Amino acid sequence: MIPRIACLLTALSTILLLVSLAAAQNNQAARDAAMQWVKLIDEGNYAESWEKAAPAFKESISKEEWVKSLEAVRKPLGQVQSRNLRSSAETTSLPDAPEGEYLVMEFDTSYQNNPSAIETITATQIDGNWRIAGYYIR
Repeated sequence: MIPRIACLLTALSTILLLVSLAAAQNNQAARDAAMQWVKLIDEGNYAESWEKAAPAFKESISKEEWVKSLEAVRKPLGQVQSRNLRSSAETTSLPDAPEGEYLVMEFDTSYQNNPSAIETITATQIDGNWRIAGYYIR
């Protein structure tokens, strides 16, 4: 009886480890997508960042409004000095967004003209690829 329980516990542990590893890889892919996308903004490629965003993002704001908003809010902050992941949370629902797979990431970001900002970048998985569904600076 004890060997059977030990085998079951070992199998369960292996399954949990594999699920955990898959989730970690998925979260890393979302973080990588977020960092590539926000780099476009850091480089002043605001229109391109809109082009590469998730469809729901593009439905919520026009390209012209997005560019104008970043010109007014992001550009005056200056160059990024550092950006460090503060937290991340997986969810399947967000306010005013369709059900889906999301990773909400907060970054402690230091800009040339604001050393203590917090960026929130929300990524969503669409057809197996991570795209950005939200971006906020406070």
